[in-house]
Amino acid sequence: MTGTSPSGGSARFQRTLTTPKIVFIIIAAAAPLAAMVFTVPLAFAIGTGPGVPAMFLFAGLTLLCFSAGYAAISRRISDMGGFYAHIAHGLGRRVAAGAGLLAVLAYNAATVGVLGAFAYFTQTVAADHGLNLPWQVWAGLGLLLVALLGYREANLSARLLSVCMVCEIAILVALDIAVLARHGAAALPSASFAPHQVLAPGLGVAVMFGFASFLGFESAALYGEEAKAPHRSVPRATVIAVLVVASFYALTSWVAVGAVGPERIQAEAANHLGDLFFLLSDGYLGHAATVTMQVLLCTSLFASWLALHNAANRYMYALSRDGLLPARLNATHAGHSSVHRASVTQSVFSTVTVALFAVAGLDPYVNMSTSMLGLGTLGIILLQALASVAVIGYFRNRREERWQTVIAPALGALGLITAAVLVVSNFDVLTGTTNPVVTALPWLLLVAVGLGVAFASWLHSARPDRYARLGGASMPVPPPTAQLGDPAGSLSQAAQ
Repeated sequence: MTGTSPSGGSARFQRTLTTPKIVFIIIAAAAPLAAMVFTVPLAFAIGTGPGVPAMFLFAGLTLLCFSAGYAAISRRISDMGGFYAHIAHGLGRRVAAGAGLLAVLAYNAATVGVLGAFAYFTQTVAADHGLNLPWQVWAGLGLLLVALLGYREANLSARLLSVCMVCEIAILVALDIAVLARHGAAALPSASFAPHQVLAPGLGVAVMFGFASFLGFESAALYGEEAKAPHRSVPRATVIAVLVVASFYALTSWVAVGAVGPERIQAEAANHLGDLFFLLSDGYLGHAATVTMQVLLCTSLFASWLALHNAANRYMYALSRDGLLPARLNATHAGHSSVHRASVTQSVFSTVTVALFAVAGLDPYVNMSTSMLGLGTLGIILLQALASVAVIGYFRNRREERWQTVIAPALGALGLITAAVLVVSNFDVLTGTTNPVVTALPWLLLVAVGLGVAFASWLHSARPDRYARLGGASMPVPPPTAQLGDPAGSLSQAAQ
């Protein structure tokens, strides 16, 4: 079950991941506690105020539509290439090559963004309790631990992530219960779903933050080659993750509105922002619980960092296997059955990025975290939108249930495209700066897509054997009726 794959070969991984383990990995990537502490108060303050819980339900319903199509194609295609493989089968190899480089850029950027947040807030929490160390020290310690865990098999990370996820959700559930116990039904005010509140000024910003809070939920497909029963566990894990995250975000933000009051939540959130949930914890659970919440915030960010690191590794491995990235990354560890070279590469990239920001004297949160997370979030939303369209393309000549293969993916794509437009138009809000260098970052995503498409076009004419590998040579081949000159079966012959 172990070994090192040659370039273009197919490694065999230890199939140790079950549905619950994949659920833990992908929910950990979303960092529920960090989303509540930082994203939700900001959405309250500059979004729709008490109407924010409805935005989480809207984002959740949109992503459930996405997940319906994602589940349908995941039952047919199970590969470490994730969206890249799905897009190859639905939209053609050229588009897939662009999407693959987009994924590598987006996940690496998101990883560095969470790294910056981890270093900043761990420094702050530790300093508040007497351990005053520079943020660079915490970044270095985190990098070492993530590098060690990423070098090993995914099962080890899954076990650690499950502990982190359970703890961070438990503290927020305890807060929800405390507020409900004190206020009863008043803790769930109907104002949060009143049309005039849901559609209030700031709607676009609230929707943007709603989708941004689900970062990383879609990464289940990346573990298809490490899952015990990928055609069942990958789609199930995705749907479960969306349901859990959406309901949890909506309920906890709704309870926060009830605890503060619908008429006061916007002003209070603007005044306190990142301290809002700590103040609620002090008032409803006591100071000891607040200290616990602060510590769990750091572990939440670490868990998200590790999950995104693993996702970036698997995209780099899959693209190197197909010849889009250096072949040296296409290797698995003989003992751990892990994508160890891709993991080391990601760790080196993160280390160099941190060093550059540190030498330049830039802030790990205000400068590094917000800009890199903004870039990563936008890239992943665009990737999800492309994957939704790819589902329609993949099933267009197959007799399948239309809700899963046409209607739901179309609705999901519409919602995700809307979210992408909102992120681009509010990129300065998402990143917290109007610096022209930062606001120009979305152009890097288009550059990555363009390079991928151009390189695939060159392969098509100059290296047709390598071109034929794009999207996964080991993938199931559609029946002849679904082929349009491409084993992947694209939407149009122009894609070839």
